[in-house]
Amino acid sequence: MLFSDSFFTVSRPSEGIYKDRGSKFLAFVFPVKTTQEIKEKLEYLKKEHPSAVHHCYAWRLGADKNAFRTNDDGEPSGTAGKPIYSQILSNDLTNILIVVVRYFGGSLLGVPGLIQAYKSAAADALAKNEIVEQHILEEYSISFGEEDISRVMSLLKSHEAQIVSQSYDTQHLLVYRVKKQLALALEEKLKALYKTKLSYLQTI
Repeated sequence: MLFSDSFFTVSRPSEGIYKDRGSKFLAFVFPVKTTQEIKEKLEYLKKEHPSAVHHCYAWRLGADKNAFRTNDDGEPSGTAGKPIYSQILSNDLTNILIVVVRYFGGSLLGVPGLIQAYKSAAADALAKNEIVEQHILEEYSISFGEEDISRVMSLLKSHEAQIVSQSYDTQHLLVYRVKKQLALALEEKLKALYKTKLSYLQTI
Protein backbone atom coordinates (compact mmCIF):
# COMPACT_ATOMS: atom_id res chain seq x y z
CA MET A 1 0.00 0.00 0.00
CA LEU A 2 1.41 3.38 -1.01
CA PHE A 3 1.61 6.04 1.67
CA SER A 4 0.09 9.34 0.64
CA ASP A 5 2.18 12.51 0.47
CA SER A 6 -0.68 14.64 1.76
CA PHE A 7 -3.81 14.53 3.91
CA PHE A 8 -7.04 16.45 4.40
CA THR A 9 -8.05 18.42 7.47
CA VAL A 10 -10.13 21.48 8.42
CA SER A 11 -8.81 25.01 8.11
CA ARG A 12 -10.35 26.53 11.26
CA PRO A 13 -12.79 25.98 14.16
CA SER A 14 -16.48 25.88 13.27
CA GLU A 15 -19.84 25.19 14.94
CA GLY A 16 -23.05 23.39 14.04
CA ILE A 17 -26.41 22.63 15.65
CA TYR A 18 -29.18 20.02 15.55
CA LYS A 19 -32.46 20.03 17.47
CA ASP A 20 -34.92 17.21 18.15
CA ARG A 21 -37.87 17.09 20.57
CA GLY A 22 -36.46 19.76 22.82
CA SER A 23 -32.90 18.43 22.94
CA LYS A 24 -30.22 20.68 21.49
CA PHE A 25 -26.98 19.28 20.08
CA LEU A 26 -24.16 21.82 19.65
CA ALA A 27 -21.23 20.63 17.54
CA PHE A 28 -17.72 22.07 17.64
CA VAL A 29 -14.97 21.28 15.12
CA PHE A 30 -11.31 22.03 15.86
CA PRO A 31 -8.11 21.49 13.86
CA VAL A 32 -5.66 19.80 16.26
CA LYS A 33 -2.24 18.16 16.10
CA THR A 34 -1.69 16.68 19.58
CA THR A 35 -3.60 14.91 22.35
CA GLN A 36 -2.69 17.82 24.62
CA GLU A 37 -4.57 20.20 22.32
CA ILE A 38 -7.54 17.82 22.40
CA LYS A 39 -7.51 17.76 26.20
CA GLU A 40 -7.44 21.56 26.33
CA LYS A 41 -10.38 21.89 23.90
CA LEU A 42 -12.47 19.40 25.88
CA GLU A 43 -11.74 21.19 29.15
CA TYR A 44 -12.62 24.53 27.54
CA LEU A 45 -16.00 23.27 26.31
CA LYS A 46 -16.86 21.75 29.69
CA LYS A 47 -16.26 25.15 31.29
CA GLU A 48 -18.29 26.90 28.58
CA HIS A 49 -21.20 24.42 28.82
CA PRO A 50 -21.31 23.20 32.44
CA SER A 51 -25.05 22.45 32.40
CA ALA A 52 -24.93 20.20 29.31
CA VAL A 53 -25.69 16.55 30.09
CA HIS A 54 -23.20 15.05 27.61
CA HIS A 55 -19.95 16.07 25.93
CA CYS A 56 -19.44 13.40 23.25
CA TYR A 57 -16.55 13.47 20.83
CA ALA A 58 -14.33 11.83 18.23
CA TRP A 59 -10.87 12.66 16.99
CA ARG A 60 -8.19 11.44 14.60
CA LEU A 61 -4.53 12.45 14.44
CA GLY A 62 -1.52 12.00 12.18
CA ALA A 63 -0.83 11.79 8.48
CA ASP A 64 -1.11 8.00 8.73
CA LYS A 65 -4.54 8.41 10.43
CA ASN A 66 -3.79 5.57 12.84
CA ALA A 67 -4.50 7.48 16.08
CA PHE A 68 -8.19 7.99 16.85
CA ARG A 69 -10.76 7.77 19.64
CA THR A 70 -14.50 8.03 20.18
CA ASN A 71 -16.37 8.77 23.42
CA ASP A 72 -20.11 8.45 24.15
CA ASP A 73 -19.87 10.24 27.53
CA GLY A 74 -22.75 8.36 29.09
CA GLU A 75 -24.98 8.02 26.04
CA PRO A 76 -25.90 4.43 25.02
CA SER A 77 -22.87 2.67 23.53
CA GLY A 78 -22.29 3.51 19.87
CA THR A 79 -24.93 6.25 19.65
CA ALA A 80 -22.70 9.33 19.88
CA GLY A 81 -18.94 8.92 19.40
CA LYS A 82 -19.22 6.56 16.42
CA PRO A 83 -21.74 8.70 14.49
CA ILE A 84 -19.48 11.71 15.05
CA TYR A 85 -16.45 9.70 13.90
CA SER A 86 -18.36 8.56 10.82
CA GLN A 87 -18.30 12.17 9.61
CA ILE A 88 -14.51 12.27 10.00
CA LEU A 89 -14.23 9.04 8.03
CA SER A 90 -16.66 10.03 5.27
CA ASN A 91 -14.66 13.21 4.64
CA ASP A 92 -11.31 11.38 5.02
CA LEU A 93 -10.06 13.89 7.60
CA THR A 94 -7.29 13.82 10.16
CA ASN A 95 -5.80 16.22 12.73
CA ILE A 96 -9.36 16.99 13.77
CA LEU A 97 -11.53 16.96 16.90
CA ILE A 98 -15.34 17.08 16.81
CA VAL A 99 -17.26 17.55 20.06
CA VAL A 100 -21.05 17.48 20.30
CA VAL A 101 -22.54 18.97 23.48
CA ARG A 102 -26.09 17.89 24.34
CA TYR A 103 -28.67 19.81 26.30
CA PHE A 104 -31.49 17.42 27.26
CA GLY A 105 -34.98 18.51 26.26
CA GLY A 106 -37.03 16.11 28.38
CA SER A 107 -37.83 13.45 25.75
CA LEU A 108 -35.87 10.26 25.08
CA LEU A 109 -34.82 10.01 21.45
CA GLY A 110 -34.03 6.30 21.31
CA VAL A 111 -30.98 4.75 19.66
CA PRO A 112 -31.86 5.73 16.04
CA GLY A 113 -32.73 9.27 17.15
CA LEU A 114 -29.44 9.70 19.00
CA ILE A 115 -27.38 8.38 16.12
CA GLN A 116 -29.12 10.77 13.74
CA ALA A 117 -28.71 13.71 16.11
CA TYR A 118 -24.98 13.32 16.74
CA LYS A 119 -24.26 12.57 13.09
CA SER A 120 -26.30 15.56 11.87
CA ALA A 121 -24.79 18.02 14.36
CA ALA A 122 -21.26 16.97 13.37
CA ALA A 123 -22.13 17.17 9.67
CA ASP A 124 -23.55 20.68 10.11
CA ALA A 125 -20.37 21.92 11.79
CA LEU A 126 -18.21 20.41 9.04
CA ALA A 127 -20.39 21.95 6.34
CA LYS A 128 -19.57 25.37 7.80
CA ASN A 129 -15.83 24.73 7.63
CA GLU A 130 -13.32 24.43 4.81
CA ILE A 131 -11.55 21.17 4.05
CA VAL A 132 -7.95 21.73 2.99
CA GLU A 133 -5.17 19.53 1.71
CA GLN A 134 -1.88 19.64 3.62
CA HIS A 135 1.35 18.19 2.30
CA ILE A 136 3.52 16.03 4.52
CA LEU A 137 6.83 17.79 5.06
CA GLU A 138 10.29 16.42 5.85
CA GLU A 139 12.56 18.63 7.96
CA TYR A 140 16.35 18.61 7.61
CA SER A 141 19.34 20.54 8.88
CA ILE A 142 22.24 21.23 6.55
CA SER A 143 25.67 22.74 7.14
CA PHE A 144 27.82 23.97 4.29
CA GLY A 145 30.66 26.29 3.43
CA GLU A 146 30.72 29.71 1.88
CA GLU A 147 31.52 28.26 -1.55
CA ASP A 148 28.20 26.35 -1.68
CA ILE A 149 25.77 29.09 -0.61
CA SER A 150 24.44 29.91 -4.05
CA ARG A 151 24.09 26.26 -5.07
CA VAL A 152 22.33 25.29 -1.83
CA MET A 153 19.91 28.20 -2.10
CA SER A 154 19.22 27.43 -5.75
CA LEU A 155 18.45 23.78 -5.00
CA LEU A 156 16.17 24.70 -2.09
CA LYS A 157 14.25 27.11 -4.29
CA SER A 158 13.91 24.68 -7.21
CA HIS A 159 12.50 22.01 -4.86
CA GLU A 160 10.06 24.45 -3.20
CA ALA A 161 11.73 24.06 0.20
CA GLN A 162 10.85 26.34 3.12
CA ILE A 163 13.74 27.79 5.14
CA VAL A 164 12.92 27.49 8.86
CA SER A 165 16.08 29.02 10.34
CA GLN A 166 19.58 30.12 9.39
CA SER A 167 22.78 30.81 11.32
CA TYR A 168 26.25 31.79 10.23
CA ASP A 169 29.52 30.94 11.97
CA THR A 170 32.54 29.16 10.53
CA GLN A 171 29.97 27.03 8.71
CA HIS A 172 26.55 27.99 7.44
CA LEU A 173 23.77 26.10 9.22
CA LEU A 174 20.27 26.01 7.84
CA VAL A 175 17.04 24.14 8.68
CA TYR A 176 14.55 23.55 5.88
CA ARG A 177 11.29 21.76 5.18
CA VAL A 178 10.32 20.18 1.88
CA LYS A 179 7.37 18.19 0.57
CA LYS A 180 7.77 14.47 1.20
CA GLN A 181 7.64 13.61 -2.50
CA LEU A 182 10.55 15.98 -3.23
CA ALA A 183 12.66 15.23 -0.15
CA LEU A 184 14.79 12.35 -1.47
CA ALA A 185 15.73 14.04 -4.74
CA LEU A 186 16.75 17.22 -2.90
CA GLU A 187 18.69 15.23 -0.30
CA GLU A 188 20.74 13.44 -2.97
CA LYS A 189 21.61 16.68 -4.79
CA LEU A 190 22.61 18.48 -1.58
CA LYS A 191 24.79 15.59 -0.42
CA ALA A 192 26.67 15.76 -3.73
CA LEU A 193 27.90 19.26 -2.94
CA TYR A 194 31.38 19.77 -1.49
CA LYS A 195 31.61 19.74 2.34
CA THR A 196 27.84 19.61 2.79
CA LYS A 197 26.49 17.72 5.80
CA LEU A 198 22.81 16.84 5.91
CA SER A 199 20.72 15.48 8.81
CA TYR A 200 17.09 14.38 8.83
CA LEU A 201 15.17 15.92 11.76
CA GLN A 202 11.48 15.00 11.60
CA THR A 203 8.34 14.47 9.53
CA ILE A 204 5.64 17.11 9.92
